[in-house]
Amino acid sequence: MRDLGVGFKYLLQGQKWVGRHGRWFGFGLPPGLVTLVLYAAALVGLGYGADDLAAWATPFADDWTSPWLGIFRGTLTALVFAFGLFLAVITFTAVTLLVGQPFYESLSEEVDRSQGGDVPESGLPLWRELWISARDSLRVLLRVALYGILLFACGFIPVVGQTVVPAIGFCVSGFFLTEELTAVALQRRGVELKERLRLLRGRRMAVLGFGVPLTLAFLVPFVAVLLMPGAVAGATLMARDLRGENGGDDGDDTDGADRNGGGLPSAGDEREAHHLSR
Repeated sequence: MRDLGVGFKYLLQGQKWVGRHGRWFGFGLPPGLVTLVLYAAALVGLGYGADDLAAWATPFADDWTSPWLGIFRGTLTALVFAFGLFLAVITFTAVTLLVGQPFYESLSEEVDRSQGGDVPESGLPLWRELWISARDSLRVLLRVALYGILLFACGFIPVVGQTVVPAIGFCVSGFFLTEELTAVALQRRGVELKERLRLLRGRRMAVLGFGVPLTLAFLVPFVAVLLMPGAVAGATLMARDLRGENGGDDGDDTDGADRNGGGLPSAGDEREAHHLSR
């Protein structure tokens, strides 16, 4: 259970890192803002057009009498908008990372640089990196969709469906959100999706400690934009430990209690608490 706190500490360390490197915080904001504007416009359009879409999809109900026609199509309109909102929530991070690939990759490299040692580079052209990111994000979203269908079905189980199932849903979302974010650093290291998932499964509690609080925060769209740069920074720190890379000392990024490993626990503490490469 201690690893839950370890994962949460990575999340805090990432926010702390961008807070102390304000230029990089500002550098990481535009992709999230662009994505937020695009999603907001799409949802507004869906809100205006959902009733027409419901009417177009149900021509067989045109001759129904009131109030059944209104109830049926009103319910269908609400479901269409709810489904659009659900898609927006589960795809926001993936689309933001795709839109901001050059931004977040540069931010991640700077985090690596601040920790000392080599700064891995993929050596791939931008179009190739975008293709790999889009391909892997689609694979992840398909996995999320599968879990979503299973959890939706389980949601009809009395009591359990209203308590345990939502909690499991947040855990699933947190796990895959962490995968998306750590992929920025791990893809530069040439780690494929299958290996990334293996690394994350090896330390599930730390992954959930990082991803679940972030998932809850990301339910508020503008908060997601503000937290995104720090989330990438924190995920880079986690990726370094997943790979067993030693931390360095970022002189202006630490305080008296956190000088070892850029604010991470000392090497002795790693063995006891969170050396993710074990």
